[in-house]
Amino acid sequence: MGIPEVEPTAPSPLFKAGAKLMSTDAARRFLKRYGWRVDRAVIKLTNGHVSLSLVLPEVLLTHTGAKTGKQRSTPLTYFTDRGRVITVASNYGGERHPAWYHNVKAHPRVTLSGRGYTGTFLAEETTGTERDRLFDLAKQFVPNYADYEKMAGGRRIPVVAFTETTPG
Repeated sequence: MGIPEVEPTAPSPLFKAGAKLMSTDAARRFLKRYGWRVDRAVIKLTNGHVSLSLVLPEVLLTHTGAKTGKQRSTPLTYFTDRGRVITVASNYGGERHPAWYHNVKAHPRVTLSGRGYTGTFLAEETTGTERDRLFDLAKQFVPNYADYEKMAGGRRIPVVAFTETTPG
């Protein structure tokens, strides 16, 4: 897999500090409203080498709109597990799933770009004990996910695994 491997069980102190900063109400509101737009541009401009978060590993997900059929791009924090790229559809703890999640469910063949690599991947929502295992890893990796789980108003936050279809 060309997307850089990210071990979720050993985040660095810098990573933890960044995650803590991103967990403040002001940062969460900014990220939800504007941050992803800025981050998308920064990631594209630097070919995936720099993102707004600076310390959180991010991929740029390019997906097809479920209703419009238009190409969309969304920056996502990720980690890797068993050769897959793992993302969490947290929507910053919102009560609804993020738009990218609905698009990926409708059109699971996507493009992921990160650290100068771009590849074609197939998305699959994880379920049952596999979903729970990965979400526990995600909460260990980014403690904000535990807060988002509480804020989601009973919404079960999806965990999506991306498997590369044609390794480069």
